[in-house]
Amino acid sequence: MDEELGLRERKKHKTRQLIAATALELFARRGFENVSVAEIARAAEVSETTVFNYFPTKEDLIYQGLEAFEDELLQAVRDRPPGEGVLQAFGRFILQPRGLLAADDPASADALVSVSRLIASSSALTAREQQILARYARSLAALLAEETGASPDDLTSQVVANTLIGIHRAVLDYVRQRITADPAGPRRLARALQADCQKALDLLAAGLAGYDVRPPPAATAQA
Repeated sequence: MDEELGLRERKKHKTRQLIAATALELFARRGFENVSVAEIARAAEVSETTVFNYFPTKEDLIYQGLEAFEDELLQAVRDRPPGEGVLQAFGRFILQPRGLLAADDPASADALVSVSRLIASSSALTAREQQILARYARSLAALLAEETGASPDDLTSQVVANTLIGIHRAVLDYVRQRITADPAGPRRLARALQADCQKALDLLAAGLAGYDVRPPPAATAQA
């Protein structure tokens, strides 16, 4: 039974990857707005219903994996060690290369350039990205309010969350601008990104370093 479930999940993953790769190829060639979901389905040899089963909106064909990113970000904040503030946990997470930027092969570099240009040229994709980033900020604010014992509508939690997600937004813009200017240099970009992002985090540290620091574990009572 477990083997059957594993086979089914692998098949679903392959189908999802095929649809996404097919869509990216069509979008890169003709532009996001000029390709319909029906055309993607035909090219991938699946039904439109199958496409929407994997990707609720057309924009999600580009932004696949962002739910996983959100979960990983929140987990990095939750799992930070005692004595560490949320800014430090966020910084460690955001400085870790991931996705296409972390890959070390020409195909991934080409895909990163293609996606960057595609998003920059599409108002629908940039609008969808802003919605996703706003959701990140809400999720992070809710976690911070919970950890600090504040009310769900606590302003400080919202300000801190939006500040941190603003860093992520700036990083996305930075990567896209730099990779389109230097398509052959993703490894140089990754190194520059870490250095420049660390400078920005250091500037914020004086103001946010003491916010939501994980308390040390309670001392064990002596018998």
